[in-house]
Amino acid sequence: MPPPRLSFCTAWLCECLGTNRGCVSATAVRSHKHDAITVRICPGAQFLPKHGVLLPFREAESFKEQGNAYYAKKDYNEAYNYYTKAIDTCPNNASYYGNRAATLMMLGRFREALGDAQQSVRLDDSFVRGHLREGKCHLSLGNAMAASRCFQRVLELDHKNSQAQQELKNATTVLEYEKIAEVDFEKRDFRKVVFCMDRALEFAPACHRFKILKAECLALLGRYPEAQSVASDILRMDSTNADALYVRGLCLYYEDCIEKAVQFFVQALRMAPDHEKACLACRNAKALKAKKEDGNKAFKDGNYKLAYELYTEALGIDPNNIKTNAKLYCNRGTVNSKLRKLEEAIDDCTNAVKLDDTYIKAYLRRAQCYMDTEQYEDAVRDYEKVYQTEKTKEHKQLLKNAQVELKKSKRKDYYKILGVDKNASEDEIKKAYRKRALMHHPDRHSGASAEVQKEEEKKFKEVGEAFTILSDPKKKARYDSGQDLEEDGLNMGDFDANNIFKAFFGGPGGFSFEASGPGNFFFQFG
Repeated sequence: MPPPRLSFCTAWLCECLGTNRGCVSATAVRSHKHDAITVRICPGAQFLPKHGVLLPFREAESFKEQGNAYYAKKDYNEAYNYYTKAIDTCPNNASYYGNRAATLMMLGRFREALGDAQQSVRLDDSFVRGHLREGKCHLSLGNAMAASRCFQRVLELDHKNSQAQQELKNATTVLEYEKIAEVDFEKRDFRKVVFCMDRALEFAPACHRFKILKAECLALLGRYPEAQSVASDILRMDSTNADALYVRGLCLYYEDCIEKAVQFFVQALRMAPDHEKACLACRNAKALKAKKEDGNKAFKDGNYKLAYELYTEALGIDPNNIKTNAKLYCNRGTVNSKLRKLEEAIDDCTNAVKLDDTYIKAYLRRAQCYMDTEQYEDAVRDYEKVYQTEKTKEHKQLLKNAQVELKKSKRKDYYKILGVDKNASEDEIKKAYRKRALMHHPDRHSGASAEVQKEEEKKFKEVGEAFTILSDPKKKARYDSGQDLEEDGLNMGDFDANNIFKAFFGGPGGFSFEASGPGNFFFQFG
């Protein structure tokens, strides 16, 4: 036992017993489990004990023993009460503070335990268990550097102390995880930061700093419920923790609850006016809210060009705000669709669903743009995604319409074959047939190559098919609605284009082609 503690004990006993310093000597006894002091009193020494001096010591020891009994039973609250009574009775006893520190550690109250452990080593710098407990408290609270100093002090007092050796390794491990996390945060490798903090928290379970960094990275990864849970746990213990308030606000901000987020950022800044992250997030949130609202107003006013510019500016404020940016892309896509910039609208909606693949409104907007650009397969895919997510009658009908248009798009486009609009009148259809039939009639191309003749014959037949369908109101209606004409009894394979041609131009002998020279034809009607 080093001299300071022996000297203190000797002086205290002499004072209590009322005898000279030379009549009392103390010797240290050390084992691997505990330290003790053997006191020797000289024969024939005279004692004049001060009135009541020994009574407090005996009472404090009694409290300590009762505390030990409750500690052994794992009744740490009662143990804490009795150790506190011992300290109140004899406030200068290092072991009492050490015991209460151990109890507070078991209760998870590491900051209070740290204070007791530090007081114990102030009273007795050679108190090995006091230094160990101080180090463990520092480590549990995340101060690995201070913990290392405590464990090194233990090894100075007892270089073979295996617990101190292991705890020193643990502290070194935590410091390494801190350094790795710092580098990875700058690289925006948030998953790795979460991994490092999880490992560090195994040694430092009470470290709010590690928990906050983990929660912030969870928020940046879009794992908002987990981040909220961590921040809420801290706020339950410390409602004024500015970092936890900032993380709560960050989660709300990234979930597009911007007004509520601003409230948390403001509260964090009240607790810590110099909180840089809260200040930046608050500024971004307010700017994003203002730009988005201005864009919405411009859109409602029909000023689509201004709305486009405002949404674009809003998208440049914070690329990390995924949900809000998804909505901004979709809003800008809506503006582009109004401006008939359909491909740009599709690109904006695609960016929106890349950021948030559950964003139904963006799928619906893109699907409509696909329909408008006759990209029916893509439209069907988007409507199927929507209907799988929300099985409503409206979505079912939209999907059905897209499927009909897709089916229609894979058939021959009779309007295109005749070169007329879908709203063409009966006379316009007849004029178009006359023109195309004469253009592609096989007799007109009798002098052409076999390949050209075959192609023109095919086109002549298609023109006849188109006229047969579009000139009949009932067949035209079925065709326009996407019905399968063959299922309705119309077998186009048995169709004879020449019969249609003859009927249209007045029957046999009513029309003929005659050549007047190479490549020249004139039409002769009978």
